[in-house]
Amino acid sequence: MDDASTRRAALFVSVLSALTVPFMGSATNVAIPVIAREFSMNAVVQSWVPTAYLLAIAACLLPFGKIADIHGRKKIFLCGSALYALSSLLCALAPSSAFLIAGRAAQGAASAMIFGTGVAILTSVYPPGKRGRVLGINTAAVYVGLSCGPFVGGFLTQHAGWRSIFWVNVPMGLLMFASAFSKLKGEWRGAEGERLDIRGAVVYAASLSALMLGLSYLPEPRGVWLVVGGAVGLGAFLWWEGRVASPLLEISLLRRNPVFAFSNLAALLNYSAIFAVGYLMSLYLQNVRSLEPASAGTILVCQPIVMAGCSPIAGRLSDRIEPRFMASAGMGLIVVALLLFARLGLETPVLFVLPPLIVLGLGMGFFSSPNTNAVMGSVEKRHLGVAAATLGTMRSLGQMLSMGVATLALGARLGRASITPDTHPQFVASLHTAFLIFAGLCVVGMFASLARGRMR
Repeated sequence: MDDASTRRAALFVSVLSALTVPFMGSATNVAIPVIAREFSMNAVVQSWVPTAYLLAIAACLLPFGKIADIHGRKKIFLCGSALYALSSLLCALAPSSAFLIAGRAAQGAASAMIFGTGVAILTSVYPPGKRGRVLGINTAAVYVGLSCGPFVGGFLTQHAGWRSIFWVNVPMGLLMFASAFSKLKGEWRGAEGERLDIRGAVVYAASLSALMLGLSYLPEPRGVWLVVGGAVGLGAFLWWEGRVASPLLEISLLRRNPVFAFSNLAALLNYSAIFAVGYLMSLYLQNVRSLEPASAGTILVCQPIVMAGCSPIAGRLSDRIEPRFMASAGMGLIVVALLLFARLGLETPVLFVLPPLIVLGLGMGFFSSPNTNAVMGSVEKRHLGVAAATLGTMRSLGQMLSMGVATLALGARLGRASITPDTHPQFVASLHTAFLIFAGLCVVGMFASLARGRMR
């Protein structure tokens, strides 16, 4: 196969994965109230349907990225695609909540194998002068997946049942596998001969798991111990990564490059503040406001559509305006949206949900592209792969922590109760708590964004 054919195949495979993985995440959020009713889940248990998925992505992204660099990116992509199809099948057939949550964890591990390697293969086969265009196409596919997820997920849940979301992803996984296996010729490695930091990977995964489990059990004593243990473990992981010969995370780059460090910190705080909004609003619209899944999905889709529309504009502007100012302004808009969400009540008209969703989409659009521009523009060309992997890790960690805060807020107000008409006041109070915490995180993120300094 010639170079042009390999490039077209790599672009197809990468775009397919960039479309499928975000679609699964946003589509499942709309189905969670229906899933919870079928399996009689309480508020905390149902939060583990998305959390198990995100935790697995966060825990596996760094180790599998390193394994792919050592042993071959195509091999890991193929393994991830096969596991994605299998785990989607298991989720579709789940007989219990525990089985479904385990299947979602497997799906998250598969997504980590797919998402990082797809972009890495793309950058491996395209020369520097053409990478910007194809990475832009890949990013557009992510936004399409995010935008289609709530609407399609709501439609499928209402008319074909929640299991249909997972059935749809089985052929998608098989198509990814078949396309990569038949059309991608050759293999790509960036760290052949290096050793995997197994100790670091184990400590990292165990620490993240302890932290998230602890947030579910708070304020019980075992929750406190798990959170403390997880935090100590993450500190030990960072200490170890600064000393090991082949680290999973390039700590030295964070130490000596303040623009890179603060931009990644801003990304971590930003995703910690906004990711669980879609999940919580899906619960609010379907449980408190009694909307059908399709109607809730149609309302929620306006946020990613606005984000997709303004992100390219923000990206172009960040080439002329300091990224720290644009990204910080975007976070300011997000704070406004979160404070508006914190005012929702039991009888708030559904139309009042639209303005904060639109403001949130604008804020995300004006934050994401300039902040990515700042991260990638702050390192030398030889560190572009490390920079992209680090930013992806911050994003997945932020998404996981966002669900942790949501779980903590729900558990504090509802305990182990389900969301029913009798507990709607407590549920709305938990929303207020979560959104105020998210707004506080975003304010801290604004200062981190401003602290990165000038780039030009």
